[in-house]
Amino acid sequence: MKIVADGNIPFVRECFSSVGDVEVMGGREMTPEAVADADALLVRSITRVDERLLSGSAVKFVATATIGFDHVDLDYLDARHIGFASAPGSNATSAAEYVIAALLEIGRRHGIRLDGRSIGVVGVGNVGGRVAARCEALGMHVRRNDPPLQRRTGDPKYVPIEAVFDCDLITMHTPLTREGTDKTHHLADERFFSSLKQGAVFVNASRGAVVDSQALKAAIAARRLKAVALDVWENEPNIDADLLDAVDLGSPHIAGYSLDGKIAGLIMIYQALCEHFGLPAKFDVGDFLPAPDVATIELPDDVGDEQEAIASAVEKVYPIVRDDRDLRRIAGEPSEARGQFFDALRKGYPVRREFHNTTVVVPEPGGALVRKLLGIGFKVKGRRREDDV
Repeated sequence: MKIVADGNIPFVRECFSSVGDVEVMGGREMTPEAVADADALLVRSITRVDERLLSGSAVKFVATATIGFDHVDLDYLDARHIGFASAPGSNATSAAEYVIAALLEIGRRHGIRLDGRSIGVVGVGNVGGRVAARCEALGMHVRRNDPPLQRRTGDPKYVPIEAVFDCDLITMHTPLTREGTDKTHHLADERFFSSLKQGAVFVNASRGAVVDSQALKAAIAARRLKAVALDVWENEPNIDADLLDAVDLGSPHIAGYSLDGKIAGLIMIYQALCEHFGLPAKFDVGDFLPAPDVATIELPDDVGDEQEAIASAVEKVYPIVRDDRDLRRIAGEPSEARGQFFDALRKGYPVRREFHNTTVVVPEPGGALVRKLLGIGFKVKGRRREDDV
């Protein structure tokens, strides 16, 4: 079996070589000629999988190592009886932790206390649900907007989008859809931003085109927003350098790029391919995850500011300011080279581990600080071994 795979999927050759011959290439290098004789195709979000790519090919199975699949023409695959798998939920914890890190950093920079603030979570699926739970753990008042979930469940906790407009913070977690009742393309448009509470904080870690970039730039220029964090951009990898210059935090579409999430996605599509072709699966997640670099964090006896203590712990595991700094170097590149620079940041992204790999040692085993640390994913124990939480 020949397998063509995106080289940005970690350990893809080591894992899939157990079931076939693996040819690794860049996601933007996947042309009809490159995949023509492949039996299976493994992609990430930058590769558009449709008739143009697959017509006349030998591909019998396609998998994307991502939770979203708006880059895959599922109707075409179904009509050609081509198997498909994605990795739902695999990087949801990573993306949720990105949002928490962004909120804590913005809180630092702007003197915003998160405890007691209201936050609107737009899209409450695998990622948005985790974001909502973590924000509640930090003491925030969460309003959840998800029309499909509201219709399906009838649960009153899902509110109309108008109900999130007066929140102190807004974070976007919808898929990208361009038509239908729940179209999300340019969901955050001029009307959206003009409806927000003056001085709101805005975060987008979903898809770039969920936000109208021009409308966002106008809202920033008019000082309607206190702070903005963007992980995703319209027209990636050729992002708007002026918009990057205007936001507080920018990153190159890496919210879901924890090593834990990547390996989880790898194993999900590996097991799906094995099942599709009736092959035994040799590997599991534990075969590829190393010990964490930051296994323990010790907080001082006098914690003082709880939010700062949490921000400090998060920063030791995931320094989001590093991603912002690295992306801003794109301004020094010639305009024609910026897309390659953006992609290179993603391909060479440093190892990042999720919070659950780290134990935070606290002075006392109970209290609000412990509840918050546990709520955003850390393990926690008291200073003495008998005080384990």
